[in-house]
Amino acid sequence: MDEFELIRRYFARMPSAADVVVGIGDDGAVLRPDPGRDLVTVVDTLVERVHFAADIDAGDLGFRAVAVNLSDIAAMGARPRWMTLALTLREARSAWLERFAAGLEAAARPHDLLLVGGDTTQGELVVVSVQITGDVAQGTALTRSGAKPGDRIFVTGTLGDAAAGLELLSRGQRQVDLVHRFLRPSARVAYGQALVGTASAAIDISDGLYTDLDKLLSASGVGGEIDCDKLPVSAALQSRFDADACLEFALSGGDDYELCFTAGADAPPSAGDLAVTEIGICREKPGLDCRRGGKPYACVDRGYRHFG
Repeated sequence: MDEFELIRRYFARMPSAADVVVGIGDDGAVLRPDPGRDLVTVVDTLVERVHFAADIDAGDLGFRAVAVNLSDIAAMGARPRWMTLALTLREARSAWLERFAAGLEAAARPHDLLLVGGDTTQGELVVVSVQITGDVAQGTALTRSGAKPGDRIFVTGTLGDAAAGLELLSRGQRQVDLVHRFLRPSARVAYGQALVGTASAAIDISDGLYTDLDKLLSASGVGGEIDCDKLPVSAALQSRFDADACLEFALSGGDDYELCFTAGADAPPSAGDLAVTEIGICREKPGLDCRRGGKPYACVDRGYRHFG
């Protein structure tokens, strides 16, 4: 089975739509967005032994590769529309590809996200790159750079679950809820769109709350302070780790793909069953400080950095 047969068999079968003028099979996709819409394009690469273990289930890998990009789209308040896939494999195994494609589709389908092209290659490691293009009303995309002194800091969902799940996997243990949060994260796409016009700045939590919030504050030219006692931590995390470990995961653990955003006096929009928690405030003084039990708390920034 060569690369062209691989594409035809596993990926060309995905649905198309009227806004895809040219899709899978040409040198590039031709897309026709609605008038008055801005395109938003994001891309992430997952590398074997760096982002995932060699024995990861192919379905989980396919799902995760899409979800991490959807989270970036969510942080910009955009609507996901189309994606491309670059896939490097040691060998083309039908069973593996079937599971991978199913995971890819499972993450994309709820958002009407279409695969419109890509590339397949052979190499020594499995490498998955997904690029997603979305759109948003002209001039309304959320960015990291709009926070102002006095804005409140919020997060969605619970923090630290994914990093704890990865830790348990490395020990050969499984806690279903925590491991699932790592393998199949839920991108907050709908809520990101709801934040347009309300949030002053936003970022998704991929490298850890402290690291990512610091990026947002720096981009906005402000500082901030967070109350560690307000960080939302799940019952599943608390059932497996003590309070200090839970706080470490919540502050520095990556891969949650929750949203961290700032907003002014207006209350953020309702998120239904999704928890939205106020954890701090922006200020003029640069830097990010933490408090725990009313006292200064020194957070060690352990957010992941390539080549760090």
